[in-house]
Parts: sequence; structure tokens; C-alpha cells
Amino acid sequence: MHELTLNNGVTIPALGFGVFQTPPDETRAAVDAALATGYRHIDTAAAYGNERQVGEAIAGSGVDRSDVFVETKIWISDYGYDETLHGFEKAARKLGVDQIDLLILHQALPSDFDKTIGAYRALEKLLADADVRAIGVSNFMVEHLTALLDAVDVVPAVNQIEVHPYFAQREVQAFGVEHGIVTQAWAPIGGITFYRDSGHTSTLEDPSIGEIATAHGKSPAQVMLRWHLQQGRQVIPKSVRPERIAENFDVFDFALTDAELATIDGLETGKRGGPEPADVTLAAWGRPVPED
Repeated sequence: MHELTLNNGVTIPALGFGVFQTPPDETRAAVDAALATGYRHIDTAAAYGNERQVGEAIAGSGVDRSDVFVETKIWISDYGYDETLHGFEKAARKLGVDQIDLLILHQALPSDFDKTIGAYRALEKLLADADVRAIGVSNFMVEHLTALLDAVDVVPAVNQIEVHPYFAQREVQAFGVEHGIVTQAWAPIGGITFYRDSGHTSTLEDPSIGEIATAHGKSPAQVMLRWHLQQGRQVIPKSVRPERIAENFDVFDFALTDAELATIDGLETGKRGGPEPADVTLAAWGRPVPED
């Protein structure tokens, strides 16, 4: 399994499995299939409502807990120092683990950045106490990362952001490279939300990607995942279909040429599929995270 080394020396599989928008009653079967296929990194979040099912799947998989890299996210409703420490307790209880491999903040919450700083300082304590092995952020733009680094001691290990051929956020990625922050790509093959709301067709139907896929005898999804991996990003594709879960994992037996990578880079549209980070506020997006 190909791995990346985070800025604190912890290793993470380069290809993980995501469960965003996976209903709780489908999550366990999806994670079961992923672990059976060979995935060893599972990414979930408090806001997804399926941490418990992820934990059940890992516990029942027969795969040793030490071999599975577990990542989850603190939701904005649990920001603040004490609130985030409690958010960790809720997540660990639902996942059925004593230690979380990677714990990150789900959004920057720019409208109340003091709460964001407090939440991140709680992550630093959890890291110092070995309750987590690495910490990071998600959906942080350059201005958020800059403000965070001015206020805390530990540089985030990852920044999980929307990255796919139509929206690459290169400025954010470049900041990450400069500061040793690994980019985790969510919606790495575009995602239904992107092409439904952005006015574009699916990246899976892009003719340029299709031509590259045909040349390699691979699917468009496999080509896009390979594009991420060759450019040093960690990726977390999602699916509930065992055949697609297996397909997304089968990306280590071919390589894209420099010209093919450049072609995919050239598909940038500048249009975001997910919410604008500045629009994420407690008033609009806050909701309680259940205890169990």
C-alpha cells in the first residue's frame, strides 16, 4: 500500500475510503467492502452521522485495529476548547476506539475564528496527550491557514479540501506544500454535488479524461485518482457499490505521462462545488452533534 508521511512522521495510506453522504444503514457494508478490498484508511466525520457504523465495521472486519488509519472531524457546533475536547470523546466513543489516528476541524468558521482557534488548541492537547496521532483541518483557505499558524504551535498535518480536475484550488495546495501540510482531496472525481449545482457535466463524462482512460485501459475515475496520487495528494473516494469500491482501489499499476497530467490540469473551471468557506456560519450550518 502506497503511503504518505505527514509532517510529524506519522504515515497515512495515499488512498483512503470516504463515507460522506453514505447513509448510516449502508455505511457498515460499504466499509466492510473497502477493508476487504484492501483500503486501510477510513475517513468519516461527526457531521456525517455514521461514525458508529464505521467503528462497527472496523471492529468486525478481522483487520487489526493498528492496521486501520481512522480519521474523523469535529463539527463547528463543537468548536471551542472544552467543547472540542468533548467532541473528541463523543467521536471516540462512537468509533469504539481509544485513539484516533487523525482528528481535524471540519470548517474554518471565519465568522467566529476565536472558536476555531480554541478548537484547534484542544486538538493540540489531544495530540500532546497521545489521544490522537495527528491533527489537521478541512476546507481552510490560505487566509484561514495563515491566521491559524499565527495563533497555534502545531502545523496541521493535512488540509482536506475539494480538489478534482474542474476545481483544483492550486493556491491552497501551494500553501500546503510550502508549510508541509498534505492536501487531502475530497470529491476527488468531481462528485454529484459539483456537476449538479455548478452547471458542468460530470468529470466522468469529460472527453479529455475519457481519451486518457481509453489509452490506459482504465476508467475515468481511475485516471482522476491516479492524477491526484502522482501529484502528491491523499485521496478519499467514496462509493457504496463493491465493484466501484474495488475499481477505485486499482490505481497503482499504471502511470500518467506528464502530458496527460497537464491535460487534466488544464480542465480547471474555477467553480467550487461545495459551500463557500466564508458562508459557513453557526447560524446557517450549526446543529448539535448527538452524544451517541
